[in-house]
Order: sequence, then structure tokens, then C-alpha cells
Amino acid sequence: MTPFIAEILGTGLLILLGGGNVANEILKETKGNGAGWMSITTAWGLAVFAGVVVAGPYSGAHLNPAVTIGLALGGIFPWEDVPSYILAEFIGAMIGSTLVYLMYKDHFDKTDNALLKRAVFCTAPAIPNTWQNILSEILGTFVLLTAVFYFTEPQINDAEQTRVGLGSLGALPVALIVWGIGLSLGGTTGYAINPARDLGPRIMHALLPIKDKTHSNWSYSWIPVIGPILGAGLAAFLFLSLKI
Repeated sequence: MTPFIAEILGTGLLILLGGGNVANEILKETKGNGAGWMSITTAWGLAVFAGVVVAGPYSGAHLNPAVTIGLALGGIFPWEDVPSYILAEFIGAMIGSTLVYLMYKDHFDKTDNALLKRAVFCTAPAIPNTWQNILSEILGTFVLLTAVFYFTEPQINDAEQTRVGLGSLGALPVALIVWGIGLSLGGTTGYAINPARDLGPRIMHALLPIKDKTHSNWSYSWIPVIGPILGAGLAAFLFLSLKI
């Protein structure tokens, strides 16, 4: 399996399981309806676990353009591989969200709240406030990338043999980190902390023939893209500064 295919598969599994849990939680007449925030944060952590287990040995399991860009900024991932990784992550996210829609289509059709339907695909702030919302995404991603840097840093001496990424942490530790971010920092924006996780499914929300859907909230869509990239950049800056 190539790194490109691994990133597609790993990110697809991440979105299938994470978005699937959101659908199970908020769409009408599902068996998991109303399970709550603990269910959502736990499921996203386990979704990361699944994606890392599958993609880790082949690509490092970035599953996230912010991780890819952050590691490149930190000097431990080659810039020439960044475009192909990001493309694969977006393809995987779009495939995963489409599969969620196909699996839960009956429940999408029965749900009369268009905002809940959109929430299966992408994030939205609990209280719209541009600077607070972007700060939330910056901080959540900063925590994620800081953990990635300090778990991977001792293993990067032989770049030919080590694929640096979430997989370098081990699947369980990174799943616990994402779970913790969701529990502690996710209540303001839904903690996208991943441009592909949010923008890829948001594009599919716009394209898929979802019954009685609303707009895809493009005016907000830049925040879960720019915020995570800024957070990754800050983590890379800290990592490089403390190494000097």
C-alpha cells in the first residue's frame, strides 16, 4: 500500500466512524439518538485509533493537513510530499462522509432539522464569534501537534525508515489525545482541528442530494481550515525554538 492510498483509507475510516457517530447521535430514529457529548468525543477518539492503525505503517497516518503542514514546518517531514498527502486526506474525508450519508440516508430523510443534517458533515460554533472560534481551533490543534512533535522527535534520526506522523505516537496514545482535546476544548466549535475533516465533508454536504438541506455555511468554513494550520504552525515554532 502506498502512502497516498494509506492516507485516503485512514482518513476515510476516520470520517466514516466519527461522522457516523454524529449521525447516530443527532438524526431522527437512530438507536443512538441523544447519547451525548461523551459519546461523540469518545467516538472521534476511536475513529482516529482506527485510521492510525490502518495507515500508520504506510504513511505515518497524518490523516490531517494540519499535521502534514506542521511536521513539514518542523523540519521532520519533506515538503515535496505535502501536496500528495493533503490531496489524499481530502479525498478520504469526502469518501468517508459520503458513506455516512448513504448508510444513514433513511434517517436523514426523517430528520426535519436541516442544521442537524449539516452537523453530521461539518462543524459550527456554539456561539458565533470569529476570533473566539478561531482561537478554539488554534489551541486544539496546537495541543495535538505539540504532542505529535514530542512523541515523534526521538524517532526521526532515520527518515528513510520512520514515517513521521500520528502513527509515530502509536494508535492508542493519539486516540486519547484527540479524546482529551474534545472533552476539554471542543465545546466551542466542535473541534474540527483538521481542515480535511471539516472542508471535505462540507463540500459533500453541498454536493449530495440531501433532502431539505440548508446552505453549507461557507462564511464559517475558513475558520476550521485556517485555525488548525495556525495552531500547527505555532506548535512547530515552539518545537524548533525549544530545540535551539
